[in-house]
Amino acid sequence: MLKTILVALDGSEIAEKVIKTLGDLVLSSNTKVVICHVFPTPDSEIEIPADRPHSDSQNLSYFQIEQQLQSYQEQLPVQSELELVSGDPAAEIIRLANIHQADLVVIGSRGLTGMKKIVLGSVSTQVMEEVSCSVLVVKSGK
Repeated sequence: MLKTILVALDGSEIAEKVIKTLGDLVLSSNTKVVICHVFPTPDSEIEIPADRPHSDSQNLSYFQIEQQLQSYQEQLPVQSELELVSGDPAAEIIRLANIHQADLVVIGSRGLTGMKKIVLGSVSTQVMEEVSCSVLVVKSGK
């Protein structure tokens, strides 16, 4: 039985698909869902276009992310809580999975391939390799 599920969302379009997939799972009334979002720190490796000016408007604000996560939280038929943290996304997801003693991590995959995957790395792959529980990766379905 899944007692605790950590759901990692990044504010992208795949978040809706991750929440839908979570809704398709048969959850016990005793299951707790922890919805998390990691705000990358400036020293984290994130994909920023080098040929365009960087603006804060490209990134969703803390308040916008919190509202989005709360709307997902309201859709869940089980007990849930939110975790909004800063740091390296993969490391923070693994840390939160350990803190909450998660039985399952649900995470989206952007579907990077080839050189982009080598250069940027994959948060979902790193989480799968390093977390101590099972991981459900929801693909973008391009």
